[in-house]
Amino acid sequence: MSNALRLARGIFGRVALLDMDRPLVRHAHPHCHVLLKVEGADTQFSVGERIVPLTDDSAVLINAWEPHAYAHHDGQPATIILALYIEPSWLGAFRPNWKASGAPDFFAVPVGSATLRIRGLTRVLAEAMVHDPGNADEHERLLADLMIAVIERFAAWRDEPASLRLAASLVVDHRIRKAVAMMRDDPRAVNDMEGLARAVGLSRAHFFRLFEATLNVSPRVYLNVLRLERAVQAVAEGTESFAKVSESLGFSAPAHFSRFFHDHAGSSPTAFRTVAGLRRSDYETLR
Repeated sequence: MSNALRLARGIFGRVALLDMDRPLVRHAHPHCHVLLKVEGADTQFSVGERIVPLTDDSAVLINAWEPHAYAHHDGQPATIILALYIEPSWLGAFRPNWKASGAPDFFAVPVGSATLRIRGLTRVLAEAMVHDPGNADEHERLLADLMIAVIERFAAWRDEPASLRLAASLVVDHRIRKAVAMMRDDPRAVNDMEGLARAVGLSRAHFFRLFEATLNVSPRVYLNVLRLERAVQAVAEGTESFAKVSESLGFSAPAHFSRFFHDHAGSSPTAFRTVAGLRRSDYETLR
């Protein structure tokens, strides 16, 4: 069963070392998202309308809010994947126009050929997370080196000072703004998309067309992103029971929440919480 082996969190976002042997549903993230193979079988992801390979020699590059899925096949061996979910504001501290990593066109293509440096930095970060799980400063330093190498390799950030599409996306129809605000205020209360459309004064069909044209994802995917990010925070911080987290996000039963979390995050909530709180002393005990 797929699970998280290690998790690093900070102002940079999060990095998950995932042991993957089952598919993930189509989903999205509000981050600059990069997937790198550490070891195991070559595999593949669905990004937008394309199936792209994840191998020793390739990196999968996913823009913020871009729908994607892990396209694992039955009987395919497991793959250990370093999954980077990086905050554009953190990248902007390196170069101001790297804040555009939150734009839908930051990576022009969803897959690229990884350099020997990127492959080496991937391995070094993965090993640091395994062998020194509590060393947050070292994880962030290694992640910075890796992301600089990735962006310089795969993003045409020198060509344009900022994304026009990102700037255009700041102008959003007032009805879509209202729908987004309702989702963000209380994801638990939004289950019926037809009711949400009526609440903002649109027919269901027009609401779906306008929402996706504006935000590049469907209303349901957007709602699931909000739920997942809140779930990740609640599970990683370890302050509430899974039943309480499930209830706060609008799931009818904890089992439904656990399945949702596994299908979107690639790990059970239990494994995710365990590795999120793992310290150096815990690792020594486990050995």
